[in-house]
Amino acid sequence: MSAADTGHKRVAVMISGRGSNLGALISASMASDYPCRIVGVVSDRLDAAGLQLAADYDIETHVVERKDHADRAAHEDAIQAVLETMRPDMVCLAGYMRLLSGDFVSRWMGSMINIHPSLLPSFTGLDTHQRVLSHQVRLHGCSVHFVTEGMDEGPLIAQAAVPVLPDDDADSLAARVLKAEHKLYPSALRLVAEGKVRITDSGTVLFRDYPEADGDAVLYSHTIGDE
Repeated sequence: MSAADTGHKRVAVMISGRGSNLGALISASMASDYPCRIVGVVSDRLDAAGLQLAADYDIETHVVERKDHADRAAHEDAIQAVLETMRPDMVCLAGYMRLLSGDFVSRWMGSMINIHPSLLPSFTGLDTHQRVLSHQVRLHGCSVHFVTEGMDEGPLIAQAAVPVLPDDDADSLAARVLKAEHKLYPSALRLVAEGKVRITDSGTVLFRDYPEADGDAVLYSHTIGDE
């Protein structure tokens, strides 16, 4: 039975590496009351460990490597062609390490989301954990946002905060944030899939019938301690 047959949103996931957040999304999607099903995974790297994770769950996988295409536009066209075969309602970027063009993003505006390891708008880009430590920040975390043309600039959907401890290094802090990511991403995807949050023409996010708190989740401040 397909996702469409069950009334679930069809979700494709784009990865470049180990697929840690992919695993969290797959686990969440296995619950009968979760509104999404993962229908396919696309990687820009043949050696991405997440491909095997998807295969273990009999999820369709595709590799579209940049080196096999003449330029960025050709590469993105190939990815778009693969996505179209999956017929997703939404696309989740889960450790996809290439910046997507405005043309590509516009095709999925409002239906593509990303998770980033910082409390946006602070610390966009790479090496967020070491940069947080270097700036002596005491609160770190992760954010899920709609994807727009600007890097990590799309409207926020939800965030999770974790403490920065005195003896943290980049690895220990990254591990703490990753635990938060694994809770936050499925929760944020649910919000979008259920129509409780959406992007508008003005770029704002609207929340409809969403409680101030739902278990661990609190709007914009899903706080998770050092569990």
